[in-house]
Amino acid sequence: MEFAVVLVVLAIVLGLFMTWGVGANDVANAMGTSVGSGAITVRKAIVIAAIFEFAGAVLAGGHVTSTIRKGIIDASFVPAPEILVFGMLSALLAAGLWLMVASLFGWPVSTTHTIVGALIGFGVAGLGTQAVEWGEVGGIVASWLVSPVLGALFAFLLALSVQRFILDSESPMRAARKLGPVYVFIMGALIALVTLFKGLTHLDLELTTGQTMGIALVVGTIVSLVGRSLLQKVDVDPTADREFHYAGVERIFAPLCVFTACAMAFAHGSNDVANGIGPLAAVVSIVSTGEVSQESPLPFWILLLGGGGIILGLSTMGYRVMKTIGTKITELTPSRGFCAELAAASTVVLASRLGLPVSTTHIIVGAVLGVGLARGVASIDLRVVFGIVTSWIVTLPIGAALSAAFFFMFRAIFT
Repeated sequence: MEFAVVLVVLAIVLGLFMTWGVGANDVANAMGTSVGSGAITVRKAIVIAAIFEFAGAVLAGGHVTSTIRKGIIDASFVPAPEILVFGMLSALLAAGLWLMVASLFGWPVSTTHTIVGALIGFGVAGLGTQAVEWGEVGGIVASWLVSPVLGALFAFLLALSVQRFILDSESPMRAARKLGPVYVFIMGALIALVTLFKGLTHLDLELTTGQTMGIALVVGTIVSLVGRSLLQKVDVDPTADREFHYAGVERIFAPLCVFTACAMAFAHGSNDVANGIGPLAAVVSIVSTGEVSQESPLPFWILLLGGGGIILGLSTMGYRVMKTIGTKITELTPSRGFCAELAAASTVVLASRLGLPVSTTHIIVGAVLGVGLARGVASIDLRVVFGIVTSWIVTLPIGAALSAAFFFMFRAIFT
């Protein structure tokens, strides 16, 4: 190709821009409840998330990626390799711009849906409506309802159980020490499943369902035993307990929030980094081979670029979405934050096994809503919720419109 070097450099720049958007928006979802509940500071959240997101992206990001994410576009309709290159560039630029706008306003949107919307725009503009797999798009639209409802339901039930069996008991601290290991076991097992189903999916581990469940049970048991030992060492501050009856209990839940957030960040880094570097890998592959294939190799330098972009986005603008998730929807404490994270992990595991089209972003927002509903509708800021839902609905069409416009621009420039 005449402009091969220029196109690759442009793809690298736009890929970094897109992964910056992933870090600024999506990563904050994993740490928002921990920050909002006061379990950790924003600075610590950025450091922790950066470590685990980068580790997930680099260590478990995989060696290949789908050339066109989520099967949205039928590659057989691509008339020439350069058309797909222009499409990938336009998708990266469109998705990166929308994520930047959403992050500026603190809207937690789905990066997967953003890149899917951008691909739809390229598909319609460059290949025609027949090239778009509209059935896949229907599943994504369904996830707008399925994801938050499942997350809210699990979080609501968990929050009620903590309220009923711990906070409303005669001795909340004694109940927390007694039942804490049970919650820790559930958390450890679920986090192991999330890691195996989502975090290590690209490593092609040949594990049967029985082996996977066995590993989860072992991890849950080990974590529970460690947790039980730590719970017995938590000191109760008599002064703090007089001022706030549940201060000691909340001290128990605080480290649990951090543990679940770390695992969710690892799983997110391993999966969603492909939203930014997948199109980049496709451009590099097409330019080097001159052919369009269903999968593109993921060189290690591209994984490093993706991980670095995520960290950059999180550290520069991630606090805005963290603030929305952690403080603006409803007031969170460590126990409520733990319930929200555990509910999100439960929903991810269930959806992975049933093949449900869900979004992690929508799940965690629904989970925060669920713990708020457990205290009554009055505890939720409905204006914030309305703004978030609106941003979800417009993500696909805005991504599509921007991508279509950029496709015509790139095609005009390079042809």
